[in-house]
Amino acid sequence: MLTCAIPSLSLFRRGKVRDIYFLDRGLLFIATDRISAFDAILPEGIPDKGRVLNGLSVFWFEKTTDIVRNHFTTARLAEMPLPDDADQSQLEGRSMFVRKVEIIPFECVVRDYLVGSAWREYQEHGTVCGSKLPAGMQLADQFSEPLFTPSTKAEQGHDQNVSFEYMANKLGKMLATRIKQVSLDLFCFARKFLRDRKLILVDTKFEFGLEHGELVLVDEIFTPDSSRFWKLETYRPGTQQEGLDKEFVREFLRQAHWTGEGPPPHLPAEIIEKTRARYLHVFDLITKQHLEV
Repeated sequence: MLTCAIPSLSLFRRGKVRDIYFLDRGLLFIATDRISAFDAILPEGIPDKGRVLNGLSVFWFEKTTDIVRNHFTTARLAEMPLPDDADQSQLEGRSMFVRKVEIIPFECVVRDYLVGSAWREYQEHGTVCGSKLPAGMQLADQFSEPLFTPSTKAEQGHDQNVSFEYMANKLGKMLATRIKQVSLDLFCFARKFLRDRKLILVDTKFEFGLEHGELVLVDEIFTPDSSRFWKLETYRPGTQQEGLDKEFVREFLRQAHWTGEGPPPHLPAEIIEKTRARYLHVFDLITKQHLEV
C-alpha cells in the first residue's frame, strides 16, 4: 500500500513513509509501504513494511513509558474515532491514533558503532559529527560510549549534522540536555534488550515534541527505518556487517551509483523481496511474535 485516502479527513502531512490525517483532537498515523533513501521516495514499495514499522513502534512505545512519555494513544481501530469512509482493511495493522504535539525541529541520533556516514567522515577527518575520535579505529568498531549526534530536521533537502551546542543555543540548554539524556537512556535500554535477543543496536534516531511543556517521544522508535541492527553472532569488527534494516537498500543504490541526485532507480524484484524478508525477520526477532502476512 503506497497511499491511503480518507476523503472525509483533512490531510495533515504526507511524509516519506506515513500519511497523517487530522482525527478528532489528535492525528491518525498510517504507515504505508513506501521506502525512502537519501531523502527521496523510491518508485517501488516494500510489501508489509508499514505493518512492521507500526507494530514495532507500538511495541517500543509501550516498553519505554518509564523513560519518557510518548504521543501514542491506541493502535486498535475500534478505539479510534474513524469516519465511515475509512477503509479499515487498509488501516488494520498499520495505523496509530496519536496526540498532536509541538514538534522539536531536530533529529536526535545516537551512534554506538563506526559505520555508514560516521565511518566515511572518520576516514577523511578522524571525527564523527565533528567530535574527534582515537586514531586507528576500524570499520564497525564500537565506540567507548554511545555518541549523541543531533541534526536539523529539514522539510526539504538534506538534514544537517549540528553540534550539541548549536542545538542548546536554539532550544535552551535545559531542554537540549533533557533531550540528550533521554535519547541516551532510550538507546541504552534498547541496546540491552536487543542483546538478549542476539541483536546489536548499531545506531538510531528519535524525534521529540512538547506537550504542555513536557518532553514527548513521537513518530517511530527502533524500527528498521530509523535504526541499524546487526546479528550478534556474525559481528566482526573491521568488516562490512550484514544488516537487518534499510541499509541493504541504500547499499544497492550506492552500487547503482545513485545517492540522491536525479530520479531514483527502480528496485529489482529480488531487492524488494530480500528487503521485505529482513524487515519481517527483525520484527520476529525483536517481538518474538510472527507478523501474519
